[in-house]
Amino acid sequence: MQTGTVITTRRAEVSLVEFCLPGEAAQPAGVILHDPETGEYRVRFRRDWESIGGDEADVLAHLAEDFEAKLGELGAEVWLRQCEESLSHVIRISDRESLPVADLDRALQRVYKQRVPVTVQPFVTHLPIYSAQAAAGKFLEDTEVEPLDWIEAPEDLRLDRGMYIVQITGRSMEPKIPDGSLCVFRHPVGGSRENKLLLIERRDVSESGGRYTVKRYHSKKQQAGETVEHKMIRLEPLNKEFEAWELERSGDVFRVIGELIRVLH
Repeated sequence: MQTGTVITTRRAEVSLVEFCLPGEAAQPAGVILHDPETGEYRVRFRRDWESIGGDEADVLAHLAEDFEAKLGELGAEVWLRQCEESLSHVIRISDRESLPVADLDRALQRVYKQRVPVTVQPFVTHLPIYSAQAAAGKFLEDTEVEPLDWIEAPEDLRLDRGMYIVQITGRSMEPKIPDGSLCVFRHPVGGSRENKLLLIERRDVSESGGRYTVKRYHSKKQQAGETVEHKMIRLEPLNKEFEAWELERSGDVFRVIGELIRVLH
């Protein structure tokens, strides 16, 4: 008998924060997601203030910091109630909306994307998302590949043009990389590859039957005359339910597309 994973949901409350400059219509500034039972909260504000905030851009840029500080000091329920009772001019907050969520972080990403239209600033605030096959073409064959979309990266992540996002399918790298996760990679891989988590194109087969996989890289080297060559290369899963792949030589069996930088969600 086949059993599935039970996904537990809970009720959370969403508040939309808006800003309204004189003589202009209100625009979404960010969202607050709050679990009234546990007091947990998540906050996300837009970051493109220079392009839309006019003379108030510097002030608006501190909104997230101010809200985070007050939420941490007073607790979500008290701070939200104060905002609902007092905010009404440049900064406004909507009535709370209840919705079922399984995971606050993923729910925040979804609600933010749905309700806060932002200016895409490539490799400043946003990174491109590719299929693994497209990423292989763009970074290893030097071809022009259009991204599937642009995704806003975490504010603390310093971006560069070698970075991109791929959605990972499979359980071989759990728990660090859950099935379906969006992950940031960088190409090329700098320095030694040893023990790094790499996005790899396999030219034979992966455990899921696909060509692309993420694995931890491990190798042993030997002296061959005046050069050093690989004696053994092993691609290791983190999930012990799966087996490592040991290769005598790299050859054309696999090629590295990028190094894991961050698991987003």
